[in-house]
Amino acid sequence: MSVPTTHPFPFDPTYGMKLEQLLAVEPPEEPPGFDNFWQKRYSRALATDPQPVLRKSKLEHPGWVVLDITYMSTGSFKIGGWLLLPRDKPVRRGLVVGHGYGGRDQPDFDLPVEETAVLFPCARGLSLSACPPIPADASGHVLYGIDKPDDYIIGGCVDDLWIAVSTLLVLYPWLSGHIGYSGISFGGGIGALAIPFDDRITRGHLVVPTFGQRKLWLSLPTVGSADSVQTYQKTHGSVFETLRLFDSASAAERIKIPMLVAVALFDPAVAPPCQFAVADAIPQSNFNEIFILDAGHFDYPGSGEQNADLRRKVGHFFQVL
Repeated sequence: MSVPTTHPFPFDPTYGMKLEQLLAVEPPEEPPGFDNFWQKRYSRALATDPQPVLRKSKLEHPGWVVLDITYMSTGSFKIGGWLLLPRDKPVRRGLVVGHGYGGRDQPDFDLPVEETAVLFPCARGLSLSACPPIPADASGHVLYGIDKPDDYIIGGCVDDLWIAVSTLLVLYPWLSGHIGYSGISFGGGIGALAIPFDDRITRGHLVVPTFGQRKLWLSLPTVGSADSVQTYQKTHGSVFETLRLFDSASAAERIKIPMLVAVALFDPAVAPPCQFAVADAIPQSNFNEIFILDAGHFDYPGSGEQNADLRRKVGHFFQVL
């Protein structure tokens, strides 16, 4: 263990909790209508024609064919991103990859997958999917539409993930039953919200997922997106009832597919108890694994070795898709 002991933050990013305590974090009580809210959204997303458009990208890589892609999401929102195709091998599986709240400026060429069509969508309002008046920064983006659950930007981002799956199936229909999802931080939280309601996703990998245990998320000091929501709440009144519908730990209780979830003991941006709330909520089976990182959103000794171990697990995990 090399959990950081020195840091520049005015609070303790372990929140005084040890592994045993974190593994005992329980999901919150869900609000009435939780399932109905998300099932209605999913039905609308499933009925959306993604109309994907592909173009050769200016980006090049020796192992991948790189394509720029756009597709239409709910509300006629155009999503931009990249599609990687194996250069010299067939496409036997699909993977949708979500990004953190810093957005994405290019695809990740180092994913440990083969014979895979890898779609990197940019969530609505961010990076290639930027669209004023939606703020393109995390602190503004996380607030957009927060007072109206049906219009909240986070719900739209979940739609974008579902329709990313639809896009892969439009392009490669034989991938049905062989599509996975991988997401980090913001993308981890979006993934936890999306996966339980979409049985087209058959394996999921989440890294330091956010949006879990919203009561804690709204109360613990942080440098992440929760900080701007906490500030907003002080001047505009409580947004807790809205956010209960967007609690990734409540959603995670409904996950029925194999999952690999990496969570951190120290994290200034996504409080560890909020991360563990997601991992702990997933029904346990021989197909699920929690991978413990010493820290998230922070450089630390041993991070290279831990991330290499996680990378190897990810490769094995998605190989059976």
